[in-house]
Amino acid sequence: MLSASSPPMSWASLLLTAWSSRAPSLLLVVMVSRDVGLRLGLEGVQTSMCSRWGSRVEEFNQGQDGDVVIGGLFNLHYQPPVIDQEFIKPPFYNPCTGLQVETLKAAYAMEFAVEEINRNPLILPGVKLNYRILDDCGLHPWVLHGAFSLVGGETESCEYALHSSGGPSVPLIIGGASSTTAIILSRTLASLSVPVISYLASCPCLSDRHRFPNFFRTIPSDVYQAKTMARLAILFNWTWIGAVVANNDYGRLAIQTFQEEIKGSGVCLAFLEAVSRENIEEDAKRAATTVQHSTARVILIFTWYTDVRELFLQLAKINVTDRQFLASEAWSTSSDLLQNVAILNVASGVLGVAIRSARIPGFKSFLQDLKPSNRPGDFHLREFWEKEFECSLSTTLLNSQPMSDGLTTNNLTASHATKSPLSATLSLCTGRETLEGVQNIFTDTAHLRAAYNTYLAVYAAAHALHSLLSCPDKESSPRNNSSTCSSPYNITQKELLEHLNKVNFNTPNGEEFFFQGADIPAAYDLVNWKTSPDGSLKLVLIGRVDGMKLHLNKTSIQWTTGSNQVPISVCSESCPAGTRRANKKGEPVCCFDCIPCSDGEVSNETGSHQCRRCPVEFWSNPGNTACIPRKVDFLSLNETMGIVLTTGAVSGVVVTTAVFVIFLCYHNTPVVRANNSELSFLLLLSLMLCFLCALVFIGRPSVWSCRLQQAAFGISFVLCVSCLQVKTIVVLAAFRSAQPGAGGLMKWFGPCQQRGSVCFFTSIQVIICTIWLSLSPPIPHRDLGFQGSKVNLECAMSSVVGFAVVLGYIGFLACLCLLLAFLARKLPDNFNEAKFITFSMLIFCAVWVAFVPAYISSPGKYSVAVEIFAILASSYGLLLCIFAPKCFIILLRPERNTKKQLMGR
Repeated sequence: MLSASSPPMSWASLLLTAWSSRAPSLLLVVMVSRDVGLRLGLEGVQTSMCSRWGSRVEEFNQGQDGDVVIGGLFNLHYQPPVIDQEFIKPPFYNPCTGLQVETLKAAYAMEFAVEEINRNPLILPGVKLNYRILDDCGLHPWVLHGAFSLVGGETESCEYALHSSGGPSVPLIIGGASSTTAIILSRTLASLSVPVISYLASCPCLSDRHRFPNFFRTIPSDVYQAKTMARLAILFNWTWIGAVVANNDYGRLAIQTFQEEIKGSGVCLAFLEAVSRENIEEDAKRAATTVQHSTARVILIFTWYTDVRELFLQLAKINVTDRQFLASEAWSTSSDLLQNVAILNVASGVLGVAIRSARIPGFKSFLQDLKPSNRPGDFHLREFWEKEFECSLSTTLLNSQPMSDGLTTNNLTASHATKSPLSATLSLCTGRETLEGVQNIFTDTAHLRAAYNTYLAVYAAAHALHSLLSCPDKESSPRNNSSTCSSPYNITQKELLEHLNKVNFNTPNGEEFFFQGADIPAAYDLVNWKTSPDGSLKLVLIGRVDGMKLHLNKTSIQWTTGSNQVPISVCSESCPAGTRRANKKGEPVCCFDCIPCSDGEVSNETGSHQCRRCPVEFWSNPGNTACIPRKVDFLSLNETMGIVLTTGAVSGVVVTTAVFVIFLCYHNTPVVRANNSELSFLLLLSLMLCFLCALVFIGRPSVWSCRLQQAAFGISFVLCVSCLQVKTIVVLAAFRSAQPGAGGLMKWFGPCQQRGSVCFFTSIQVIICTIWLSLSPPIPHRDLGFQGSKVNLECAMSSVVGFAVVLGYIGFLACLCLLLAFLARKLPDNFNEAKFITFSMLIFCAVWVAFVPAYISSPGKYSVAVEIFAILASSYGLLLCIFAPKCFIILLRPERNTKKQLMGR
C-alpha cells in the first residue's frame, strides 16, 4: 500500500494533463495504470509535470494534523473554467466559478462531523481524526486528479510539492456527487481497495458489488425512488402518465424500474421523452409540445433541475399550467426552481420524492459562527461571504494570520484573486457582518439532505476505523499496543473496506445505520410545492418513505389545480360496475371501451376486466352489479294472466250453475226431459267440475296441488265425455228400437244402464290416476335451466307415460263419442242432440289436438296456462254447444217448449 511517507503521486498529473486533448485514450491509460502503474513510484516526473498542469483541484480546507485523515471530494462550483489552450504551450485551467451553497454546506457538515467525533470519547479514543477536502468542480479529470492527490498524499500547490515530502495519504474518500463521478472513482480506486462513500450518487448500477466492490453510499438507490413513484401513481389511480427523463443512465434506469413496477397494475406510459443537457433547449421545446398535446395530466420527470427549469420555461411560454408533475429527488427540493417567478404557474402543486431530511444538533450554531477572519485560508467562505453581504473583504485582515499548512495567505490570495472579479467594485466589509439571524439556504438546517448524508458518511468511516483500530485490551490505546491492534499510522485500505462492510451503529439522532452491500435502507421524504399567500412557492413535507412503507398525508397535498381534489389522469374513464373493459385494438391496455355485462353476469367493481356469471339459483340485478336470488315464478292470482284465467274459470262455474238452476226450474218441460234429463244434470255437474279443476292449476305448486291437478282434470273430463257418449248411444238405441224386430233393444239402455255406463267409463280413469299418482306422481320442481331472473316453479311430470295414458283415455272416449254422434247426426226428431254433440266434440278434439304441441313448446308457467286454456275452451265449447240452444228455447222461445212442437216435423 501507499504509506504517508511515500513521495507524492504527481505522476497522475501526467495522465490528466493529456485529458483535454486525448480524453478517449485516457481511459486505456487509466486501466493500464490500475493494474501496473498505480503500484510503481514515478517520483521522477513530479517536478516536470507539476508546472504543466497549472491550477488543478482546489483545496477547500484542511484541519489540524491528525492521526487518521479522511478525504473529501465536493463539486463546490458548477461553472467549469475556460481552458486556456492555444496548442503552443501547456493548457492552463482557470478556477471554477458559480459557488453551490448546498454543496458548501455539505462540506462544512463533513468538517463539523470530524470535530464532533474528536470530542466524543466513545469513538476512536486516543485517535485524532482529520480531514482533507478538495473542490473537483464536477469535472471528471479533476475528480481523478483529486482522488490521486488524496490517496497519494500530493498537495495542491506545486511549490509545496517541490519542497515537501507531501501531505498525508487518506485511506478513504467521501465524494462522488454524481453517479458518473462515483463510477469513475470506484473503478479507478478498486485496485487499491480504497473505499469510496458517496452522499448523492444514486444510480442502481452502483449496487453491483462485483463491479464496484469498494463503493458505498448514504443515499438510497434510484430503484427505491422509482418504485415509490410507481406506488404513488397506483395509489392515486393515475393510469395514464407521461414521462420526461434524462438521456443518460440516471433517466433510463429510473424509467426502466418504474415500468417494471407498474406492470400488471393498469398504469401505462402515454409518452416517453428524453432530454440531453447538451441540446436542452431543443429537447425541452419538443418535450413541452408533447406534454401539451398529450391527454396525460400527470407527468413524471427524472432529470436534473437545470433541465426541468428549461422545460418549465417552455411550458410557461405555451401556457400549459394544468399538468401535475411528479418530481425525482434530483429536482424536488431545488431552490432555484422554487424561487423562479417565471415558472410559478407551471410548477405549482409539484409532488416529489426527496432525499430524506434530518437535523444535525449544533450544526446551525457551527454555521452561524463561521467568519472569514477566523478562517483566512477558507476562500470558499470568503466567496460566499462577499456574495451574501455584497461587500469586499479586506486582505489586510486576512494576511495577518498564517495558514496551518505552511503556506502564507499572500500566496493563496494571489492564486484566488480571479475568484471574485467584482470585489473591486464592492465596498469593504465592516467586520461586523455575521450569519446570526440570516435566513437563507446556507443557514437553513431544518431539513438537511446532502449535508446529512455527508454527516452520515463521516460517521460510517469513523465507526469502521474504530472497529479496525479497536484493541483487545480496552485500557490501552492503539499508540501503546501496536503489537495487538492496528496502528492509525499503518492502516490498510483493504482491512478498512472489510470493516466498512460490517459497520452498524446508532447515529447521534438515534437512528440505526448499516450498509446492505453498497446501499442503505430506503428512506425518502415526500414533498409538495405549495403556493404561499404571497404567491411564492414553498416546499412542504407531506410524508415519508421507510423501506417500502409509504406514509402520506393526502389531505395536506395542494395539487396543481390549487385544490385538494386529486387530479385525474386516465386514457379511458374507469368502467363502472356492471360493465367490463374491452381493450382497443392497437392501443395500450389503459385505453379501452366499457361493455355492459350480459344478463346473468355481473361486475361489482369499477374497472373489471371480466364479468362474472351468477350461480345457478341467482341472476343479475338490473344494473348487472350484483347477483340476486331468482324470483320463484309460477302462475299466480296476482298477475294479469292468472286473473284472466281465474275469471274465465269462475265465469264458467257461474254460467254452468245458472244453466243447472234453469234446468232445475224447468225440469218438467219437454226440452229438459228430452234425451234423459238425468244425464243432462250429470253433464252440467261434470262441466262445473271441469271449470273448478282449472282453478287448481293457479297458485304456488305444492305436493298435493300437483297430484290434485291432473287427477281432477282427468276424472272430470272423462265424466263429461262419458255423459255425452251415453247420451249419443241412447239416441242411437232409441231410433234403432223403432225398427221392426228391435223392440227389446232399449231395455239394455235404461236409466240404470246409463248411470252404470257413466260410472264404468269414469272408474277406468280413476284407476289410471290412482296407479299413476301412487307410482310416480307429479312433484313441485324448480326449473333452473331457463336463463332469466326467475326460477320456474312447476309440477314436473315424474312419469310422462302416466300423463299420456290419462290424456289418451280422454282422447279415446272423445273420438268414440264424435264417431257415434256423427252417425246419429241425420236421425229425424227434434229430440235428437247428435248434431250438437258432434259439433261440441269437434271443438273438444280440436282444442286438445292443438294443446299437445303448444304445451310442449311453452316454457314454465305458460305451459300451465296452455293447459288451463285448453280446459276452459273445451268446457265452454261443450257447455255452449249442448245447453245454449235449450236455454234459448226455455227462456226466449217458451212457445217452442211443448211436446207438440218438439214432436212436429
